[in-house]
Amino acid sequence: MPTRELDEPGAPVSDWREDPWDASLGAGEVEPLRSQSRVGKWVGFGLLILAHLLIIGGGIYGWWYIRQANPPGDAGAVVPFEVAEGETLADVSARLEDEGIITNAGFFRSYADDHGGLEAIEPGLYLLRPGDHVGNIMSRLRTSPSETTTRVTFPEGYTLQQMANRLADQEQLPQFSAEDFMAAANDPTIPATFRPAGVTSLEGLLFPATYEISNADTERQIVERMVDAMERVGEQEAITAPETAGYTPYQILIIASMIEREARTERDRPLIARVIYNRLAEGWSLNIDATVLYGHDPAVLEQRGIDLSDLQPGDIDTLRTLDTPWNTYTRAGWPQTPIANPGRASIDAALNPAPNPSAGEAVCQNLPPEQACRYMYYVLADDQGNHSFWVTEEQFNVAVQEASDAGLLGAGD
Repeated sequence: MPTRELDEPGAPVSDWREDPWDASLGAGEVEPLRSQSRVGKWVGFGLLILAHLLIIGGGIYGWWYIRQANPPGDAGAVVPFEVAEGETLADVSARLEDEGIITNAGFFRSYADDHGGLEAIEPGLYLLRPGDHVGNIMSRLRTSPSETTTRVTFPEGYTLQQMANRLADQEQLPQFSAEDFMAAANDPTIPATFRPAGVTSLEGLLFPATYEISNADTERQIVERMVDAMERVGEQEAITAPETAGYTPYQILIIASMIEREARTERDRPLIARVIYNRLAEGWSLNIDATVLYGHDPAVLEQRGIDLSDLQPGDIDTLRTLDTPWNTYTRAGWPQTPIANPGRASIDAALNPAPNPSAGEAVCQNLPPEQACRYMYYVLADDQGNHSFWVTEEQFNVAVQEASDAGLLGAGD
């Protein structure tokens, strides 16, 4: 077997063959690491932080959005919400927030825009639940009140009993009774700002109008809604303003109720108001025929043969003699309560009575020097329901005779 001789120490190896792998590396070379710039590190770190912030921000927004759309807790009991003619989405959403039905008017408008819009809201009464999902509230506002409620009109000048009967007579609302309505209308626990302490009846404190009534309503809720409406109208008409000093809001409503039952035309309302104020100022008995028709015991009327729904000639003379707490012929001063539920026009007349006649007018001629020219009397003057207004008893008596001769005075006039 051939042998290989070793070279001398320190001498190069004579038969070394170059390895091809050795040629790829220079003597003493090391493969360098990839370059990592400091800028690159911070850009990557910043992007990571931004991604986390976006995730957190998205989570917070999602949490806020859910709470706005569907507030925590159970929705409240159904409450009435009335949309007036001409109100826009901005108007409605602002009132929804003010009344605690939604939490954020801006969010409600945005939600409505994102879910098909809600521009034309039909006027009327809606039954909404405070704290409900805004989608449910929006859906109810898209549904015409006539599809879910029954419209019931309570005319101006109706008494509580007449209102109770009107509600009970609605075929579409068989669950309501006149008895339960009257129980609510005489409930002293129902809040009523204009009702004085010690008065239990809400006579005169329910605003006569057309209401949308749902099957979900109760008699008490209907009464409360009508009380709220009267208080809104009273505030709009400035029933508590300083100009009414000397008369409480309740007294104004008593006067308005007498105007409502006495006046037949818009012209007469402020003039009748002036007569009432003049008689009060002089300390006279008011002698208002409408007051003698109110508050009678049916048994007493039956005994006397009087039917209030069909008064006969002479019945009013008999009624004037039958004492009740409202009869302004047998009692001086104010009726005990209003005698009806007045409308806006009569409230306005009670707050803004007509002036007395000027000295140059015919009714002021030939008066005694000491007598002021004030309207103190009125009587029916034509078949349109207008009254004539007089200063003296003599003028009044002549007018009564003329009205009687013309066949204008019947039962109750």
